[in-house]
Amino acid sequence: MAVDLVKVRLKVLRGNYAISFTHSEKLRQRRIRAAEIEQAVANGKIIEDYPDDPRGPSFLLFGMAKKRPLHIVCGNLDHEEVLIVTAYEPNEEEWEDDWTTRKKN
Repeated sequence: MAVDLVKVRLKVLRGNYAISFTHSEKLRQRRIRAAEIEQAVANGKIIEDYPDDPRGPSFLLFGMAKKRPLHIVCGNLDHEEVLIVTAYEPNEEEWEDDWTTRKKN
């Protein structure tokens, strides 16, 4: 099943999302605000798809919050409320300069 990114974007922009309880403290420590997540989802693109995730289908999205690159893992894709599993700034040791391609080891 292909992910409908437009539907996910609409849910997030309408505020129909929740941040994973287990990662909310990490987001606070990373100083990532809800508005930045919303902005990155609005302009982002899916860079990895996880259809067989044991918790349910999810994906990794890359988007920009102003000049800040963000990776956001979204789940609960077929629910009314999207789950923001986590969000972080991509690490330049793991990702190419485009922030969408993993470096080869």
